Amino acid sequence: MMPRTHHCNELRVDQLGQVVVLAGWVDVRRDHGGVVFVDLRDREGVTQIVIDPQLQPHLADLAHRIRNEFVLAVHGTVQARPAGMTNPKLATGAIEVHITQCELLNAARTPPFEISDDTNATEELRLKYRFLDLRRPKLQKILRDRHCAAQTVRQYLSAHGFIEVETPVLTRSTPEGARDFLVPARLIPGAFYALPQSPQLFKQLLMVAGLERYFQIVKCFRDEDLRADRQPEFTQIDIEASFLSRDELLPICEGLVAALWKAVRGVDVALPFDRITYADAMARYGCDAPDRRIPWELADCTDLFSATEFRAFAQVIADGGIIKALTIPGHAAYFSRAVLDAIPSQIAQYGAKGALPIRCDADGKWTSPLAKFLNDDTKSALAKRLQIAPGTVTLLVAGPASVVNASLAFLRVHFARALCPPARDHFDFCWVIDFPLFQWDDTEKRAVAVHHPFTAPHPDDVARMESAPLTCRAQAYDMVLNGSEIGGGSIRIHSSDVQAKVFQVLGISDAEARDKFGFLLDALSYGAPPHGGIAFGLDRLMMLLTGADSIRDVIAFPKTARGTDLMVSAPGSVDERQLKELGITVK
Repeated sequence: MMPRTHHCNELRVDQLGQVVVLAGWVDVRRDHGGVVFVDLRDREGVTQIVIDPQLQPHLADLAHRIRNEFVLAVHGTVQARPAGMTNPKLATGAIEVHITQCELLNAARTPPFEISDDTNATEELRLKYRFLDLRRPKLQKILRDRHCAAQTVRQYLSAHGFIEVETPVLTRSTPEGARDFLVPARLIPGAFYALPQSPQLFKQLLMVAGLERYFQIVKCFRDEDLRADRQPEFTQIDIEASFLSRDELLPICEGLVAALWKAVRGVDVALPFDRITYADAMARYGCDAPDRRIPWELADCTDLFSATEFRAFAQVIADGGIIKALTIPGHAAYFSRAVLDAIPSQIAQYGAKGALPIRCDADGKWTSPLAKFLNDDTKSALAKRLQIAPGTVTLLVAGPASVVNASLAFLRVHFARALCPPARDHFDFCWVIDFPLFQWDDTEKRAVAVHHPFTAPHPDDVARMESAPLTCRAQAYDMVLNGSEIGGGSIRIHSSDVQAKVFQVLGISDAEARDKFGFLLDALSYGAPPHGGIAFGLDRLMMLLTGADSIRDVIAFPKTARGTDLMVSAPGSVDERQLKELGITVK
């Protein structure tokens, strides 16, 4: 192959007359009466090359055989494009390279879809031929942005005294999390490794070991039901630090995110980020990852119906439930009968039976199934608290707090997207802090950890951890951006006595704790420093940074929504000999 002198996005009018060698793929071929024009593409961009068989007869046959995605190396002279033929959309649009030599490095079959950013190929087809899909400039830019992000993380954290350390990929299964991916240990029949859901225990051990500040860009694995923004294997930016309080660690994390947005997007992020408590987030937005670009907030009005004659609401209150409302101003005309009738099916997934509307017309008249149950005093109180005014529609949901909050959180986002979509280039960061330490699991009939069992309780709540565990707050925090959690962490338990109490609340026996976490309990007893950390989902960060529509667009070789790799046909079967070596029988 001829030695390449320039990439395909480098040549400008300053290089007119230079003899150059380019290499790349045929992006577009055009035959204009014998003269062949080719847009040659490499990872940097495109340059137009010109092959004139009359001037270069030895290239005639090759010029007519060239097709899209053929791989070429070309030798020629940089010339200005003729007047009126420049292309301002290309960085190289003022020049072209007239070819004197052309080497066919490889021919190519006709691709199954057009290699362009506006291809109409299905995602399934593109994932099957991912090596072709990745030739598209959009995806190449995303991967370059991801590289830039990874380099920025390493530079920023290194400058702040963090050390990158690799932790094991083959470890052991632990309770209190999603399902593990298991790996049979051939040399120990009947035993299994587990792929790590996170390096949580190992990074805590590194703090006990005295490294003080650790980070890692690490692969993690969870064998769980998939969603649009989830993958069975994912990458996170993992951070842990000793001798830092929450209020010292969070600014470091904010600075990291600001550095990422500056490096990848060229955007200056305002610091510091707002902090809101979990209780406040649930009260105002119904969820712990609020999109605060949406101006509407929820309001509790349970007390205003304490003496209601409306049986459904009265029963909810008697059962310990709540009544909350979402008021949407200025869009009453949008809420037709069809729109309102669709709401019950939309929120049924959260356990709600429906939402009762109050429409306030331009003349101030209320239209609602509740109207006949509302006296003037109640109407006045509702109007004040719920900000009911001409042109508003208010949706009331009643039931258990978890059902009400989830339903109204969905409706808030759903109708905002339809009526006033938040600007995608507006980045609203905030912290959600003071999460509950435990929550009740109706299926298992026991308390479970909201984050993980190594999260430290709030100092003021330790005393009541045994008597009233569900009232305890955690020293946990999530970073939220535009309605998505992008990072979560906590101050960890560094006392073996406190860790033992948490295991007790979680129903983990001393024997099980010793079996599963004996090494951690031992480590905590040998002088563990106060420490805490956070993990950022790099894939989700990149989706938000690049504006990608799917998390699969920011991963080089992603899985489908069913967890399969269509390109290599994984997961796949293995032969009987391998199973026999592992002592495994498949039913």
